[in-house]
Amino acid sequence: MLPTSQKPAGLFSAIVIVASLGYFVDIYDLILFSIVRVKSLNELGITAADAVTNQGLFLINMQMGGMLLGGILWGILGDKRGRLSVLFGSILLYSLANIANGFVQTIEQYAWLRLIAGIGLAGELGAGITLVAETLPKEKRGYGTMIVATVGVSGAMLAYWVGEVLGWRNAYFVGGGLGLALLALRVGVYESGMFEQTKNSDAPRGNFLSLFTNTTRLARYAKCLLIGVPLWFVVGILITLAPEFGRELGVTGPVTAGLGVFWCYFGLVFGDFASGTLSQLLRSRNRALQVFLGLCGLMVGVYLFGTRGVSPTAFYAVCFLLGVSVGFWALFVTVAAEQFGTNLRATVATTAPNFARGSVVVLVPLFKALAGPLGIIGSAAVLGVGSLVVAFWAVSRLPESFGKDLDYLEE
Repeated sequence: MLPTSQKPAGLFSAIVIVASLGYFVDIYDLILFSIVRVKSLNELGITAADAVTNQGLFLINMQMGGMLLGGILWGILGDKRGRLSVLFGSILLYSLANIANGFVQTIEQYAWLRLIAGIGLAGELGAGITLVAETLPKEKRGYGTMIVATVGVSGAMLAYWVGEVLGWRNAYFVGGGLGLALLALRVGVYESGMFEQTKNSDAPRGNFLSLFTNTTRLARYAKCLLIGVPLWFVVGILITLAPEFGRELGVTGPVTAGLGVFWCYFGLVFGDFASGTLSQLLRSRNRALQVFLGLCGLMVGVYLFGTRGVSPTAFYAVCFLLGVSVGFWALFVTVAAEQFGTNLRATVATTAPNFARGSVVVLVPLFKALAGPLGIIGSAAVLGVGSLVVAFWAVSRLPESFGKDLDYLEE
């Protein structure tokens, strides 16, 4: 039970507001590279189309590799030191790294700073979702995480606008500045009472390896990871490489990655709101996830096989609907948090989304390898079907967690 000194937080408490704004800045910085990829690489002397694609994928892999490392680091710290220390520590690191990104002069500098930024970006969402889930009443926590996601993903739209108006270097400076400004909102945010109680128990906290020493626990964890892979297939390949897909599909005008990201994330705003609301109305996280995975499969098919020869406007409309269909990100992280006890919850809620994001590190070389014999359309189709089938299976095998009491420890 919660300590008597801490009452459950409200939907618009300081905790929910700070977690939402933190995710807003997180998404701004996370997606900014996809938006400014071509312009920034061109200015650094990379102008050939193939080189822009290859160097862009390399930098994405560096960023995602950092998120894999950061997911483990911040997840362990979240259960050992507390959710707040991770929430604000990660914001500080990625803010400073993104300010430094505005000064890069070489690809090597760019790569290392994307790695450091990735490590920082890995901590905010898991810590924020864990804190919100543990401080809101169990009947309302789905709405709380829905607010975090809906506010957060709109950060991508600001990133597009700033990148277009102020240029790519200034866009990095703005992102770092927003993160540093957010740290001033620490006042009024308190630590989770559930976490505070674990300090008085003998149960080990933040033992990442314990996820692999118990077969049942490992299976539950693996299923959580697999649910998020389709989203990052969509964002990391279909949307990031929208210009390349647009040329292959014969879209009648130029397609830019920036507008592709903008419309996809505009769709994600509606999708995250809809998926969170649907899970509350159905009183089932799993059924809501299955609905959205089915919708995602439909829209991936439309993107790859229904946009040949269309106008850029119609192509961007499909990017928007594709974004709606993958708008289950916060719902996925909420499910991961609800599957585990308080002494491992931050570890899981932080590593799960980052391992899902980091799946791009595996998806990209697979995409490139399959693109040789199958072309980029065939390659994307194979990866899309594979990731969606596995994710649907994983959801169907997870215990339902709607309304679950989270005040317990993993043995």
